Amino acid sequence: MDSSDVRIQIPDWLKHFPDDERSIFESVDMRMQLAISLSRLNIKYGTGGPFGAAVFDMDSHALISTGVNLVVANNCSMAHAEMVAISRAQQQLGSFDLGASGLPRLELISSCEPCAMCFGALAWSGIRHLVCGAFAEDARAIGFDEGPRHPAWIEEMLRRNITVKTGICRDEARDVLSEYHRSNGVIYNARQG
Repeated sequence: MDSSDVRIQIPDWLKHFPDDERSIFESVDMRMQLAISLSRLNIKYGTGGPFGAAVFDMDSHALISTGVNLVVANNCSMAHAEMVAISRAQQQLGSFDLGASGLPRLELISSCEPCAMCFGALAWSGIRHLVCGAFAEDARAIGFDEGPRHPAWIEEMLRRNITVKTGICRDEARDVLSEYHRSNGVIYNARQG
Protein backbone atom coordinates (compact mmCIF):
# COMPACT_ATOMS: atom_id res chain seq x y z
CA MET A 1 0.00 0.00 0.00
CA ASP A 2 1.20 3.47 -0.86
CA SER A 3 1.81 5.49 2.32
CA SER A 4 -0.22 8.32 0.81
CA ASP A 5 -3.33 6.13 1.25
CA VAL A 6 -5.06 5.42 4.55
CA ARG A 7 -7.12 2.25 4.53
CA ILE A 8 -8.61 -0.06 7.08
CA GLN A 9 -8.77 -3.62 5.76
CA ILE A 10 -12.00 -5.30 6.86
CA PRO A 11 -11.73 -9.07 7.45
CA ASP A 12 -13.63 -11.21 4.94
CA TRP A 13 -15.89 -12.70 7.62
CA LEU A 14 -17.06 -9.19 8.60
CA LYS A 15 -17.81 -8.16 5.00
CA HIS A 16 -20.54 -10.80 4.89
CA PHE A 17 -21.84 -10.46 8.44
CA PRO A 18 -24.52 -11.29 9.35
CA ASP A 19 -24.81 -14.15 6.87
CA ASP A 20 -28.40 -15.01 7.79
CA GLU A 21 -29.73 -11.98 5.84
CA ARG A 22 -31.40 -10.66 9.00
CA SER A 23 -31.18 -6.91 9.04
CA ILE A 24 -33.86 -5.89 11.57
CA PHE A 25 -32.99 -6.17 15.27
CA GLU A 26 -36.12 -5.12 17.15
CA SER A 27 -34.93 -4.97 20.77
CA VAL A 28 -31.94 -3.22 22.29
CA ASP A 29 -30.83 -6.59 23.68
CA MET A 30 -30.87 -8.09 20.17
CA ARG A 31 -28.80 -5.20 18.86
CA MET A 32 -26.33 -5.54 21.75
CA GLN A 33 -26.12 -9.30 21.19
CA LEU A 34 -24.99 -8.53 17.64
CA ALA A 35 -22.19 -6.25 18.90
CA ILE A 36 -21.12 -8.87 21.45
CA SER A 37 -21.16 -11.57 18.75
CA LEU A 38 -18.91 -9.37 16.62
CA SER A 39 -16.43 -8.99 19.49
CA ARG A 40 -16.44 -12.73 20.14
CA LEU A 41 -15.98 -13.57 16.43
CA ASN A 42 -13.10 -11.10 16.19
CA ILE A 43 -11.30 -13.16 18.83
CA LYS A 44 -12.31 -16.49 17.27
CA TYR A 45 -10.98 -15.54 13.84
CA GLY A 46 -7.86 -13.87 15.26
CA THR A 47 -8.61 -10.62 13.44
CA GLY A 48 -8.43 -8.21 16.36
CA GLY A 49 -9.30 -7.18 19.87
CA PRO A 50 -12.38 -7.99 21.96
CA PHE A 51 -14.62 -5.14 20.85
CA GLY A 52 -17.56 -4.98 18.44
CA ALA A 53 -19.96 -2.25 17.35
CA ALA A 54 -22.81 -1.66 14.93
CA VAL A 55 -24.80 1.29 13.60
CA PHE A 56 -28.59 0.96 13.35
CA ASP A 57 -31.49 3.06 12.12
CA MET A 58 -33.17 4.14 15.39
CA ASP A 59 -36.69 3.92 13.99
CA SER A 60 -36.68 0.77 11.87
CA HIS A 61 -33.86 -0.96 13.82
CA ALA A 62 -32.29 -1.92 10.49
CA LEU A 63 -28.59 -2.72 10.56
CA ILE A 64 -26.56 -0.07 8.69
CA SER A 65 -22.96 -1.13 9.38
CA THR A 66 -20.74 -3.24 11.60
CA GLY A 67 -17.28 -2.79 13.06
CA VAL A 68 -14.72 -4.67 15.09
CA ASN A 69 -11.42 -3.67 16.61
CA LEU A 70 -8.73 -3.88 13.91
CA VAL A 71 -5.88 -1.96 15.59
CA VAL A 72 -3.18 -4.64 15.42
CA ALA A 73 -4.17 -6.16 12.07
CA ASN A 74 -4.09 -2.74 10.36
CA ASN A 75 -1.25 -1.11 12.30
CA CYS A 76 -3.67 1.70 13.06
CA SER A 77 -4.37 2.87 16.61
CA MET A 78 -7.58 4.54 15.40
CA ALA A 79 -9.17 1.28 14.14
CA HIS A 80 -11.42 0.79 17.17
CA ALA A 81 -14.71 -1.04 16.65
CA GLU A 82 -16.76 2.15 17.06
CA MET A 83 -14.58 4.07 14.61
CA VAL A 84 -14.82 1.25 12.04
CA ALA A 85 -18.63 0.99 12.37
CA ILE A 86 -19.07 4.78 12.11
CA SER A 87 -16.69 5.04 9.14
CA ARG A 88 -18.44 2.22 7.31
CA ALA A 89 -21.84 3.86 7.93
CA GLN A 90 -20.51 7.19 6.63
CA GLN A 91 -19.20 5.51 3.49
CA GLN A 92 -22.40 3.54 2.94
CA LEU A 93 -24.65 6.56 3.46
CA GLY A 94 -22.35 8.94 1.57
CA SER A 95 -22.04 11.51 4.33
CA PHE A 96 -19.42 12.47 6.91
CA ASP A 97 -22.35 13.71 9.04
CA LEU A 98 -24.56 10.84 10.13
CA GLY A 99 -27.03 13.40 11.49
CA ALA A 100 -27.43 15.17 8.15
CA SER A 101 -30.83 16.14 6.81
CA GLY A 102 -32.45 13.29 4.89
CA LEU A 103 -30.65 10.53 6.78
CA PRO A 104 -32.38 8.35 9.35
CA ARG A 105 -31.65 8.92 13.05
CA LEU A 106 -28.81 6.54 13.88
CA GLU A 107 -27.61 4.78 16.99
CA LEU A 108 -24.29 3.14 17.76
CA ILE A 109 -24.34 -0.09 19.74
CA SER A 110 -20.94 -0.91 21.25
CA SER A 111 -19.83 -3.90 23.28
CA CYS A 112 -17.98 -1.51 25.62
CA GLU A 113 -18.16 2.11 26.69
CA PRO A 114 -16.13 4.45 24.48
CA CYS A 115 -12.49 5.25 25.14
CA ALA A 116 -11.34 8.88 25.02
CA MET A 117 -10.82 8.76 21.23
CA CYS A 118 -14.17 7.18 20.42
CA PHE A 119 -15.90 9.56 22.85
CA GLY A 120 -14.53 12.47 20.81
CA ALA A 121 -15.46 10.90 17.49
CA LEU A 122 -19.03 10.28 18.62
CA ALA A 123 -19.54 13.98 19.30
CA TRP A 124 -18.76 14.80 15.65
CA SER A 125 -20.21 11.74 13.94
CA GLY A 126 -23.89 12.66 13.88
CA ILE A 127 -24.90 9.56 15.88
CA ARG A 128 -27.97 10.38 18.00
CA HIS A 129 -27.98 7.50 20.51
CA LEU A 130 -25.26 5.35 22.09
CA VAL A 131 -25.79 1.99 23.79
CA CYS A 132 -22.89 0.31 25.64
CA GLY A 133 -22.37 -3.16 27.08
CA ALA A 134 -19.27 -3.51 29.26
CA PHE A 135 -18.07 -0.55 31.31
CA ALA A 136 -14.73 1.16 30.68
CA GLU A 137 -13.57 -0.23 34.02
CA ASP A 138 -14.13 -3.75 32.64
CA ALA A 139 -11.71 -3.01 29.78
CA ARG A 140 -9.22 -1.45 32.20
CA ALA A 141 -9.44 -4.54 34.42
CA ILE A 142 -7.79 -6.64 31.69
CA GLY A 143 -5.16 -4.01 30.87
CA PHE A 144 -6.61 -1.67 28.25
CA ASP A 145 -6.00 2.06 28.73
CA GLU A 146 -9.23 3.87 27.96
CA GLY A 147 -7.57 7.28 28.08
CA PRO A 148 -8.57 10.52 29.80
CA ARG A 149 -12.27 10.44 29.04
CA HIS A 150 -14.32 13.28 30.55
CA PRO A 151 -15.57 12.17 34.00
CA ALA A 152 -19.09 13.38 33.16
CA TRP A 153 -19.00 11.87 29.67
CA ILE A 154 -22.69 10.91 29.60
CA GLU A 155 -23.74 14.46 30.47
CA GLU A 156 -21.37 15.75 27.78
CA MET A 157 -23.06 13.46 25.24
CA LEU A 158 -26.48 14.69 26.34
CA ARG A 159 -25.33 18.32 25.87
CA ARG A 160 -24.67 17.33 22.25
CA ASN A 161 -28.11 15.72 21.87
CA ILE A 162 -26.70 12.19 22.04
CA THR A 163 -28.63 9.98 24.45
CA VAL A 164 -26.79 7.16 26.22
CA LYS A 165 -27.66 3.79 27.78
CA THR A 166 -24.96 1.77 29.52
CA GLY A 167 -24.68 -1.68 31.01
CA ILE A 168 -26.87 -3.43 28.43
CA CYS A 169 -25.94 -7.15 28.53
CA ARG A 170 -22.88 -6.09 30.56
CA ASP A 171 -22.12 -9.56 31.94
CA GLU A 172 -21.97 -11.09 28.46
CA ALA A 173 -19.85 -8.22 27.09
CA ARG A 174 -17.50 -8.47 30.09
CA ASP A 175 -17.21 -12.24 29.53
CA VAL A 176 -15.76 -11.58 26.05
CA LEU A 177 -13.12 -9.28 27.58
CA SER A 178 -12.25 -12.00 30.12
CA GLU A 179 -12.08 -14.61 27.35
CA TYR A 180 -9.64 -12.40 25.44
CA HIS A 181 -7.51 -11.93 28.55
CA ARG A 182 -7.44 -15.69 29.27
CA SER A 183 -6.34 -16.35 25.67
CA ASN A 184 -3.40 -13.93 26.12
CA GLY A 185 -4.76 -11.57 23.48
CA VAL A 186 -2.63 -8.57 22.63
CA ILE A 187 -3.23 -5.58 24.92
CA TYR A 188 -2.16 -2.73 22.65
CA ASN A 189 -1.49 0.29 24.80
CA ALA A 190 1.14 2.61 23.39
CA ARG A 191 2.73 3.25 26.77
CA GLN A 192 2.63 -0.14 28.48
CA GLY A 193 5.08 -0.71 31.31
